[in-house]
Amino acid sequence: MPNSKGRKRRFGAVRQLPSGRWQIRYPDPQTKQLRNGERTYPSKTDAEAALSVIEADILRGQWTDPEAGKVTLAEFAGPWLKERNLAASSRDRNEVAIRLHLVPKLGDLALNQISTPRVRRWRAELLDSGVGEPTVVRAYQVLRAIMNTAVDDGLIQRNPCRIKGAGVTKTPERPTLTVAEVFKVADAIEARYRTLVLLAAFASLRFGELAALERRDIDLGRRVVRVQRAQVETKSAGLVVKAPKTEAGVRSVAFPASIVPALEQHLGTFSQKGRTGLVFVGPRGGSLRRSNFRDTWLAALKTAGLESVHFHDLRHTGNTLAANSGASTRELMQRMGHASVRAALIYQHMTGGRDQIIAEQVDGMIKDAQKEERKRKRKAGKAGRKRKIDGGSGT
Repeated sequence: MPNSKGRKRRFGAVRQLPSGRWQIRYPDPQTKQLRNGERTYPSKTDAEAALSVIEADILRGQWTDPEAGKVTLAEFAGPWLKERNLAASSRDRNEVAIRLHLVPKLGDLALNQISTPRVRRWRAELLDSGVGEPTVVRAYQVLRAIMNTAVDDGLIQRNPCRIKGAGVTKTPERPTLTVAEVFKVADAIEARYRTLVLLAAFASLRFGELAALERRDIDLGRRVVRVQRAQVETKSAGLVVKAPKTEAGVRSVAFPASIVPALEQHLGTFSQKGRTGLVFVGPRGGSLRRSNFRDTWLAALKTAGLESVHFHDLRHTGNTLAANSGASTRELMQRMGHASVRAALIYQHMTGGRDQIIAEQVDGMIKDAQKEERKRKRKAGKAGRKRKIDGGSGT
């Protein structure tokens, strides 16, 4: 009969079970009580090797309780979402991703059962079933964030979401309107929204920023609009007016003098009264919502022959116009309300016309330098000939 007594070791112990397999025992780093290993091993050597790995993990502070990782993803995701300090819109998007795409496929799995191959298979299944890539990217981002928290909480050792490029949306290039096309859409849309289109394009404002503008935010004399708040539509909290996402979002943006008459007429005709009255409102005079604007927008695009344009493309157009005008990176960041230089650099890179202007300016510098060099050489040549003549007359 196999010996069931374990040999005394410096760390933990190994013993052979009646089945012939080997079991390990080691002190729990938190309770200091001996605990059995999660599995058994075919040989004493294998068991001792496993014990050495556990000892090394404990010494490095990398040991995780195998029992802790047995909580399922569904059990962990609920409290995870509740405990996060998210904006209402972000909370809605995360909740949808968890409910529709994480829990049905992975919810019953324990956290320590979710491996990188399993995540890869889950992602492929979503794409194969026809779920759009942006939606799959969002679901993957949420899963990665959940598993990061599980790592931080010591429930698992490593985040299994390690698929290169899976968390990045490949956004197709959006169209940029010409100034004439912006006015074409503005003239085609219902009168109460004409100035909304112009300000979105020529001040690079988002729909939510425009919907939250109050009369006191418009300075016609200085031709400046102050962005201090944004409106967000959510399923859980309804219509929410809040501060912009970042401090950079709170900004003052100058608008062209050409649209001042349109803005003056709009304020006198369509806006709510009083300093805090909304500048842009819906057809019944209440808060402007995407739902009560969408049909009007689509009808205007059809009339203008620009059906493929999104409202956000107006802001994209404004950013491109600003970059083409020669705005610096810092100026673009301020105008766009971005804390990062990334977006500003993208717009500067996109404006090939500016690159040509820069090349022409450098070319001008080259020509000026070459002109000066030719003048210097001509002057040096004249001086040399004069010295030669003077030297010859003196002999």
